[in-house]
Amino acid sequence: MKSNILVIGGTGKTGRRVVEQLQNKGIEPRIGSRNASPSFDWDNKNTWVDALNGIEKMYVTYYPDLAVPGAKEAIESLTHLAIELGVKKMVLLSGKGETEAEACEKIVMDSGINYTIVRASWFNQNWSESFFLDPILSGEVALPMSDVLIPFVDANDIAEVAATVLLDDTYNSEIIEVTGPELITFKDVVNIISRTSNRKLNFYDITLEQYINGMKQIQIPNDVVWLIEYLFSHVLTNPKNQLVVNDIERVLGRKAKTFLEYAQETVETGIWNQVEVH
Repeated sequence: MKSNILVIGGTGKTGRRVVEQLQNKGIEPRIGSRNASPSFDWDNKNTWVDALNGIEKMYVTYYPDLAVPGAKEAIESLTHLAIELGVKKMVLLSGKGETEAEACEKIVMDSGINYTIVRASWFNQNWSESFFLDPILSGEVALPMSDVLIPFVDANDIAEVAATVLLDDTYNSEIIEVTGPELITFKDVVNIISRTSNRKLNFYDITLEQYINGMKQIQIPNDVVWLIEYLFSHVLTNPKNQLVVNDIERVLGRKAKTFLEYAQETVETGIWNQVEVH
């Protein structure tokens, strides 16, 4: 069944999972991505009208993050256009403890559109699908702030919550905070992955400055370096980010997935047992 739901970022970490959740309910959403047809490109506003035409509800993730320069303006333009084109409801994925992301939330909340904000802490999947995967594969993990407590949340839980609130209007005008059920440190994470994958992983506690310099040396793009530095210096240290919230349980009627459960599932995929070839 074709539907009038748009998933922006529909091939990304949470977006593709939201698409799967909707498909499981017999709904075929429109995918908002550069390669979709009609295409949606954050950097090309000309694509927005076709992507939003005929849409009633939309799930929005901003790439790479709502904290980056330009995100606020993009969310503002998109929200105005959505209202103009008759979109009735918007579910925005936001980040816990991010001041800039909260500014984007406020734009949506003050716009007059029906909304639900899904505010997430750091994803488990950063260790299997994102910037922490390479260090795990190399067996040498060097990270700053190794003792900061983080309520890592699973992307599948986020997607299930997002799909639920997208379809259920009783969550309109709410901010849903999605966290894992426990606070763990980077050291804990590496130990769990080491145990579940049966691999020896060495962990080194370094300074943020050393970490940033290391990223520059291997020529990671400047905007990515800026974002990671921001996430470490502003978000990880924000006390708001170091709280477990039980909104996943409230929305889904079950406990959020633990990091150990995520690690056990991920080991089965074999992703952590690929040997790096240099």
